[in-house]
Amino acid sequence: MAQKVAVLGTGKIGEALLSGMIRGGWAPCDLLVTARRQERAEQLRTRYGVEAVSNAEAAKAADTLILTVKPQDMGTLLTELAPHVPADRLVISGAAGIPTSFFEERLAPDTPVVRVMTNTPALVDEAMSVISAGTHATAAHLTLAEEIFSTVGKTLRVPESQQDAATALSGSGPAYFYFLVEAMTDAGILLGLPRDKAHDLIVQAAIGAAVMLRDSGEHPVKLRENVTSPAGTTINAIRELENHGVRAALIAALEAARDRSRELANGN
Repeated sequence: MAQKVAVLGTGKIGEALLSGMIRGGWAPCDLLVTARRQERAEQLRTRYGVEAVSNAEAAKAADTLILTVKPQDMGTLLTELAPHVPADRLVISGAAGIPTSFFEERLAPDTPVVRVMTNTPALVDEAMSVISAGTHATAAHLTLAEEIFSTVGKTLRVPESQQDAATALSGSGPAYFYFLVEAMTDAGILLGLPRDKAHDLIVQAAIGAAVMLRDSGEHPVKLRENVTSPAGTTINAIRELENHGVRAALIAALEAARDRSRELANGN
């Protein structure tokens, strides 16, 4: 790749992206990393053959900066970067809740910013990365962001006004499924199954259901109806889920996640 890309604040997601980019065709010599701890930077250099530099050095040398620090650390990072980031650098933010305007106000005028909300399945190349353009980002900038993040999964463009909803649904989404699997495993134990067998049964059911949702083209209601025979076991379970307000609880949970994303944007 002709582009030189720097991943700043390379934690688990940043490392997954770094690994994906190398597998996707980026040469290690075109990739820079930064890390808070020197031993972490050395680990990344040894593992991937990339150059570990300071944040300021990355800002000066790279064509594209991918900022993967936590939302609460982003203001401090931008203060450090601002004197070193020319207006022609593409800045990609992976921080939940922080709008592109936050970056545009702190960097050189007309700096292109792209906001991306990915999720932890990036660690296994099954991420969903939701991409939005800032005021000065062009179609070419969005395409480059897609090329980078498609190395660890799928990408989807949305208007930035939909990013908080996407964060609630997709960014936090894996945790809801883990929570559900945890609860179903406990139920399996209550019903008399050993924990390991309950876990294996549920995980495979989840994988099978996900593949059918992805590949069948059927609406989830139709797929659920295919499992739900009259007066059978499944409809009894569905009735209890409805009686306990599971659907309403999920909607309320996602609204709470969206609201928290908005709060992060305001620095709360």
